[in-house]
Amino acid sequence: MPTKHQKVAIAGLGAIGKALARKLDDGIPGLSLVGVAARDKAKAQRFLDTLKKPVPIVALDALGCTADIVVECLPADLFVQVATRVLAAGKTFVAVSVGALLAAPHLLELARECGGQIIVPTGALLGLDAVTAAIEDEIQSVKMKTRKPVNGLVGAPYLVANKIEIEGITEPKLVFSGTAREAAKGFPANVNVAAALALAGIGPDLTTIDIWADPTLTRNIHHIEVESNSARFSMTIENIPSENPKTGRITALSVVAALRKVTSPIRIGT
Repeated sequence: MPTKHQKVAIAGLGAIGKALARKLDDGIPGLSLVGVAARDKAKAQRFLDTLKKPVPIVALDALGCTADIVVECLPADLFVQVATRVLAAGKTFVAVSVGALLAAPHLLELARECGGQIIVPTGALLGLDAVTAAIEDEIQSVKMKTRKPVNGLVGAPYLVANKIEIEGITEPKLVFSGTAREAAKGFPANVNVAAALALAGIGPDLTTIDIWADPTLTRNIHHIEVESNSARFSMTIENIPSENPKTGRITALSVVAALRKVTSPIRIGT
C-alpha cells in the first residue's frame, strides 16, 4: 500500500524553521509544507516570498488543524501551548526545543490518550541509537561535556541569575555542572541535546552535564560517555553554528532526516 502523503507545518521561522522550509520547498517525497506560524508576520512573509511554492501563514493554535505533522522551532515558553493543541488533535509533534519537554511530562500522556506522537530528532547529537539500545538492558551512567563559543551562551537564564560573566573571557570557563534537568531549565536555548540524551537513556535526573564557555572555539562541541551492561562508549561531535550561534547547522538537517523517515520505504537506524 502506498505511503500516505503527509502535510507539514512549521511553528517558528528562526534559523531552523527557515532551513526546514527551504528543504520542504525543494521537495521531500511524501511531504508538503502547508503552513507556518511566526510572531513577526511581515518578516515571515518576506521569507516565504523567496520560496518557489506559496505557503500561508497560520495562527499557532491552528497548526494542529492545518497539518499532520507540526515541527516546533519556537522559544521554549511557547512549547507547551503548541504541543498541547497538536497532540490533542492526534497529530505528530516534532520537538526541537526538547528541553521544554522535561518540564511537561503530561504531554506524553496526552499523546497516548489522543493518538498523537512526539518525535525528538537526534539534533546536534550523535549516538542516540546506541543509548536507546543500551537502556533496553541497563545503563549505569551517562555523562556529557558541552563546550560552546561565548556568543552561543551569552544571555542564558542560569548565567544571568547567577551573575556569571563570560563576555570578554580569554580562556575556557566552566559555567555549569549538574543534571540534564537543571541544564534544560537554566539553558533552554543552548543544551536541548542534553534533554534528548536524557530522554533516550536514564532520565534527566541521572544524566549529568558540564557546560563550558570557550572563547577559543568557533564550533559547538559535545562529548558523551556512557557506561552500560551491553557496551561502554564515548562520542564527540563538533557542530558548525547556524546563523543563530546557539544552534548548530546540523540540527535543522536532523529534523529533515526525521521527516524523511516518516514516508521513506526504508528506515535506517533504530
